[in-house]
Amino acid sequence: MKIRPLAILLTMLAGWINRHQQDVIEYLKTENTILRGKLGKKRIILTNEQKRLLAVSGKRLGRKVLSEICCAFSPDTILKWHRKLIATKYDGSRNRKIGRPRISEELEELVIKIARYNRSWGYLRIAGQLKYLGYRISHRTIAYILKRNGLEPSPNRLKKTTWKEFIKSHWESLAAIDFFTTEIYTLKGLTRYMILVVIDYSTRKVEVAGIIQQAYGDWMKQMAKNLTDPLGGFLKDKVYLIHDRDPLYTEAFRNMLESSGIKTVRTLPMAPNLTPVVERFIRTIKSECLGRMLIFGESHLRYCIEQYCLHYHHERPHQGLGNNMIEPPPQGSGEIICHERIGGLLKSYRRAA
Repeated sequence: MKIRPLAILLTMLAGWINRHQQDVIEYLKTENTILRGKLGKKRIILTNEQKRLLAVSGKRLGRKVLSEICCAFSPDTILKWHRKLIATKYDGSRNRKIGRPRISEELEELVIKIARYNRSWGYLRIAGQLKYLGYRISHRTIAYILKRNGLEPSPNRLKKTTWKEFIKSHWESLAAIDFFTTEIYTLKGLTRYMILVVIDYSTRKVEVAGIIQQAYGDWMKQMAKNLTDPLGGFLKDKVYLIHDRDPLYTEAFRNMLESSGIKTVRTLPMAPNLTPVVERFIRTIKSECLGRMLIFGESHLRYCIEQYCLHYHHERPHQGLGNNMIEPPPQGSGEIICHERIGGLLKSYRRAA
């Protein structure tokens, strides 16, 4: 099975990026300590541009982090450079009449905004876009503005693509699938049931694919067929499906998904928790519903999950969506009323018609 490099990177980065960054920081600290020891008591002379770069970066870290990682210069020195940088900004040079008039703060903020949101754009490209918007500014002025605000030239900005930018570019095509279990009371006593859920990363919509006491290969094949149905399948518009290394995700299951154009991406052995969005839903449904009641029989379990999914999609705000609801119901203009599900376990509020 062929998996695109970007898909592999998508699963790898989330698992070990923090640990990798810590290893890089520890290495740099050790290297700086050794180099400082080689220099002895010799003073390190920096140019104003080098001081500016350290000051801008150091201010974002703060004194506590600087004291832990800074070897060549003390935190007080770096923060002193930052204070001088601020003092230079407000030294009254805006009111000086000699030379070219200074550009407006509005235009400067626009230049910075365009550079940050378009990492591949160089000085000339930014100048051309501003010319179209009605601003006359040279590429040299743009270079000066970006340097003064700690932004690198376009080749360096392009290399430093953030994880947020990377995941955002694939957001619409991602989904994740996972199992969770719950214990219910049946005629046989306390029985464990398995629930298979799928979540759409971009919309946070959830589909309960199936509920069964013990999943098996043929059942999983049927679930894959249901999810990829060209008319109403939950995954019909997706490109990647992320799942863990549970043996229930059989080769036949993955092949059926691939035949519908969906690439399956398995999490790495050393990073099993690479599906945080679906795992957050599982934690939520357990803490808000299933973990707060006694469930008697499979029918009762299905009813509770169905009611919670309705509450999750239409009545519950989500922080990942800017505290908005996935599919909010029509809002009236009358008095505020409380809507209850599962005997008042799930509550929401709306205005009456």
